[in-house]
Amino acid sequence: AYWAWSWDELASYDLPATVGFVFQQTGQKLHYVGHSMGTLTALSAFSEGKLVDKIKSAALLTPVAYLTSMTTTIGRAAASAFAGEMLGALGVAEFDPKGAVGTKFLELVCAMPGVKCYDLMASLTGPNCCLNDSTVDMYLKHELQPTSVRTLVHFSQTLTAFRRGVITKYDHGSSTANVAAYGLSSPPEYHMSNIPHHLPLLLSYGGGDMLSDVKDVQLLLNDLSNHDADKLEAQLVKEYAHLDFVMGVTAEQVVYDGLIAFFDKHS
Repeated sequence: AYWAWSWDELASYDLPATVGFVFQQTGQKLHYVGHSMGTLTALSAFSEGKLVDKIKSAALLTPVAYLTSMTTTIGRAAASAFAGEMLGALGVAEFDPKGAVGTKFLELVCAMPGVKCYDLMASLTGPNCCLNDSTVDMYLKHELQPTSVRTLVHFSQTLTAFRRGVITKYDHGSSTANVAAYGLSSPPEYHMSNIPHHLPLLLSYGGGDMLSDVKDVQLLLNDLSNHDADKLEAQLVKEYAHLDFVMGVTAEQVVYDGLIAFFDKHS
């Protein structure tokens, strides 16, 4: 039961609880920074009107909403595996990427046709331009934490939904279960166009990113086409891939100086 959650719960409960606590303690609205799934959860929460009364602005690095053009072979293979029989073979609700189950799962994925795991980081994220070895080692040792299998199943579901041009909540697998959870036979959609137009947003994304592809970010920007013009900024860093935004040795100058300027503008 402890692991019975997906990124829906992160958007609906964890993120509002965290932001709400800081807001309560400080009496001040927050500037938000999210990367990858941290952008998906924030965007999902914003689209439902959550957090917006406690947020001054939000900087979204490698924003994830649509994944129609995701080109990482390992990501697609893993999503396919979690949607199929391999999930049942795991027999667990917790997925620890550094544990026995995670290691075995990775071995199975790497054995799939067309998957090359000799450069795992680049295969997952795209060709990061500006990492150093010590940073990558630290990331692999300390940042890859256990998550719920349901989150990974939800990821595989969203790949299918994204291809239809929609973003949905977790599908519980049957009409009966979905009705019990949502009052609907199918999981409800998140509508990014519902994000309040006055909420200042900075989207920073990379030309080499294989997870948050440029074409998919453009779909998100299309959803935000009615956003107040002075409240929406987009930055394309052509040489960056997915992890350069958080671990790149040039990120301070390329991304964060502008990010702080954006926050200052909307303080």
